Amino acid sequence: MQTDRKIIHVDMDAFYASVEQHDFPELKGKPLVVGGGMYGVVAAASYEARKYGIRSAMPGKIALEKCPHLIVVKPRFARYKEISQQIRAIFYEFTDLVEPLSLDEAYLDVTENKKNVDSAQEIAREIRKRIFEETGLTASAGISVNKFLAKVASDYRKPNGQKTIHPSQILQFMEELPIEKFYGIGKVTANKMHELHIFKGLHLKEKSLEELVRLFGKSGAYYYNVVRGIHHSEVKAHRIQKSVGVEETFWENLLDEEEVFKQLEIISEDLNKRLLTKEIKGKSLTLKIKYKDFTVYTRSKTQEEYFGNEKNLFETAKKLWELRPFDKPVRLLGLSLSNLNTQAKKQVSVQLKIPFEEFE
Repeated sequence: MQTDRKIIHVDMDAFYASVEQHDFPELKGKPLVVGGGMYGVVAAASYEARKYGIRSAMPGKIALEKCPHLIVVKPRFARYKEISQQIRAIFYEFTDLVEPLSLDEAYLDVTENKKNVDSAQEIAREIRKRIFEETGLTASAGISVNKFLAKVASDYRKPNGQKTIHPSQILQFMEELPIEKFYGIGKVTANKMHELHIFKGLHLKEKSLEELVRLFGKSGAYYYNVVRGIHHSEVKAHRIQKSVGVEETFWENLLDEEEVFKQLEIISEDLNKRLLTKEIKGKSLTLKIKYKDFTVYTRSKTQEEYFGNEKNLFETAKKLWELRPFDKPVRLLGLSLSNLNTQAKKQVSVQLKIPFEEFE
């Protein structure tokens, strides 16, 4: 087990919902979801809403049944991205080894850091303090020797807390950890493990590598390692971007083609702006359609030349739309560009390693 790294996982608390409650104080303390409604899906739920059993990805209709006085607000992704950029700027004050997972969470390798602070726990506290001072939002953090352990730890004292798993505590901590708390083990796999009388790390540890691979395929080796605190994945600060996309979920389902084309034109414009900002070009355009019944259809077109402008994107998107197999109400449209010019660029992420100092 490698114990010479200091990894922090920072996770914002109910990020989208918390942004809404911060920006609109009248929403504080109330059960709230971002997205949803009768025909949508919950993108985020406030902690007050979670008390009613409401979770992200839950159909809005079910959420409203659980809490009839639930407040439903439209997502404001531009605002969430703006705050996410503020938060990442704070991360980069401490280290350049930052691996964002989404707008609201990231891994940081602070083994060697710009502040020359030995304690990763102290760095996590300072980051959380800065986030609150500059955005008014709270964050939770997990600290340990690898990404897996840091991720598990960050969920341990939510909201607005942090948990450190010291090298000397790893084996005991993992043996006592309920199997459903393992990052990477979903509900279906957890249920299968329960049927096999695997309820916590100790029970998982009793299984041989061969048995776990037989039961769970390639994932078996992952489970065998992480229960022993072994996870070699480094914080990838410079990942080569493989696609750029824009999606829009509609408050009301789109029923006619004219409205679909209007939205595709807007999405094409947004996608082109992102491409120009990032100085990226691509040759493969994919149209994504999610229907009212949540079925998803995608169709792609690849051309020899890079897509050059929003008109080219829009005209191709319309042709892809015409190939769709269904005429049903549309709740989401998305366009993404892949086969990018970034594929040719080689970016190297260097993992710095120094002896692991004692946590506080």
